[in-house]
Amino acid sequence: MSGLLAGKRLLVTGVITDASIAFSVARLAQENGAQVVLTGYGRLSLVERIAKRLPEPAPVIELDVTNRDHLAGLGDQVREHVDGLDGIVHSIGFAPQSCLGGGFLDAPWEDVATAVHVSTYSYQALATAALPLMAPGSSVVGLTFDATKAWPVYDWMGVAKAGLESASRYLALHLGPKGIRSNLVAAGPLRTVAAKSIPGFEQFEDAWSARAPLGWNLTDSEPAARACLALLSDWFPATTGEIVHVDGGYHAIGA
Repeated sequence: MSGLLAGKRLLVTGVITDASIAFSVARLAQENGAQVVLTGYGRLSLVERIAKRLPEPAPVIELDVTNRDHLAGLGDQVREHVDGLDGIVHSIGFAPQSCLGGGFLDAPWEDVATAVHVSTYSYQALATAALPLMAPGSSVVGLTFDATKAWPVYDWMGVAKAGLESASRYLALHLGPKGIRSNLVAAGPLRTVAAKSIPGFEQFEDAWSARAPLGWNLTDSEPAARACLALLSDWFPATTGEIVHVDGGYHAIGA
């Protein structure tokens, strides 16, 4: 994959620890010739510390995807480090505890609205905010968890991911005339910070270990990251509105 992203300028969101898919994307992107800018929210010092573990320390800009002022100022912040963007990685998702772990029937709308705002609407909001920085040939890539099924304990986050998958298709429709692609990677379960916040997450782990025909490593985020890199590269110039499954083949196997 050497040089796959040579000369590309990427904005990568969602780097929290070096176990995250977003960190693997940023690391591999740099190793393949890209310039990377990271975003963080809340504990910026934590993201800055993680950024120093990359092959080349990456700049970190503050971005709350639910904050209109942050989105409006995104272009100026990015231009302090690069003169444009060739790709965006959306690795953002959050749901209050009431929306997970079996609380589907009881979660209040206020909490559900938060989950949808952060996990779904932010995909369009981020792409729109960055649009003035992107030219034909650019790519937006997001991360999902197969939303064609109802998963135990995933509840309203599953609904939010279903919305994300639809939003990616609509983004593909509306950005296509500008020559910009929108695709998602549906990764299998990984032991990330986000996963640890889901009560009963071990149910996913057991199922994948037993059924994925290629097997599944719960601690290896690199396969999903490699798929993101491929979609960010010039090797998929006519692919948009797609969901690439990186789950050991689990999604294709019946119960």
